[in-house]
Amino acid sequence: MTFSQTLACAPARPDLSAPPIGTLSPPVPRSALDEVLARYRVGRLLTAEPVAEGLLNRGYRVTTEAGAYFLKCYVDAATANRPKILAHHRAMTDLHALGLPVSPPLTCTERAGTVAGLGGRLFALFPWVDGRHQHGTELPLPQCDALGALLGRLHGALDDVCAPLDQPAGYRSADPLDSAELARELRRHAREHRPYGELDALVEQRLAERLELLADHAHRRPDPQAAPPTGWTHGDFHGLNLLYDGDRVVAVLDWDKLGPQPRAEEAVRGATLLFNDRTTGTLDLVRVRRYSQAYRASGAATAEHLAAAVHRVWWERLNDFWMLQWRYQRADHRADPLYPASAGQLAWWCQEYEQVLDAFAN
Repeated sequence: MTFSQTLACAPARPDLSAPPIGTLSPPVPRSALDEVLARYRVGRLLTAEPVAEGLLNRGYRVTTEAGAYFLKCYVDAATANRPKILAHHRAMTDLHALGLPVSPPLTCTERAGTVAGLGGRLFALFPWVDGRHQHGTELPLPQCDALGALLGRLHGALDDVCAPLDQPAGYRSADPLDSAELARELRRHAREHRPYGELDALVEQRLAERLELLADHAHRRPDPQAAPPTGWTHGDFHGLNLLYDGDRVVAVLDWDKLGPQPRAEEAVRGATLLFNDRTTGTLDLVRVRRYSQAYRASGAATAEHLAAAVHRVWWERLNDFWMLQWRYQRADHRADPLYPASAGQLAWWCQEYEQVLDAFAN
């Protein structure tokens, strides 16, 4: 089975570091959970606990007479689209059939599919997978190898289960003049924010630094034809979407952002989220090197592809302000805790650009 043609013409997304904006709706009432689960024929609902991780959508660990499950409620506007969700579910089922650590959704009675609708909300039910999250800096070096190899296998398998893609003519990268204008606007918001706190002071400092970096590096804007090859990707490969049992990944979670993009860029983005110091943002380049060598050895990308991806992801981060846009333009503070390390990583990356490039591509 190939991936639904629903997504075959979706535009490639050069920037998946900025999650779609959305706010969580109220929790799902117990009566609604009962009604949804009745459509999956898993017995009577016994318990339901919200799952805390994640910025978007809602999830519940539910136990029924048949066992434990993960019930996902799609509430973010960018993901709550039935044909798109069903296409993702088919790809997950096919990846599972190929032996990859992907947990497919259960079939429900509604349209003989995997998505149940109730009260304007969409739901899907998955087997509960026991495991734990591990940050990349906690992984022994052989597990860094295994993680890079796993991402390479996933990318290769997506070619088998997804519709064929045509390579795009190019990708237009962010304009540093537009980014500088946005940085100045956000700095003004930070200065005027009330109550003014430590984070606002840090934002002012980092945005002044960002304006200098944008001016210093404006001439390094990537050429539209410089992107590595486009392919199907998970779209959000990082530690909170990986479950481990011992030293083995037992589940790659959350396929909401499955879609086409320059493939090697997912490997780079994933590494910046997996192998960073969660306070300073600094990358563990020893682990990055092991992971990227294993990814290249899988055949998913060449050293040249990864070098191009490093430059494009670095430029993307230099021009990226989504966390501050959430805070100051939408009064949404869910991403606030991520900002200090993210801003620190960018400043460090600009200083250590050649070392980072070497870790990924040599």
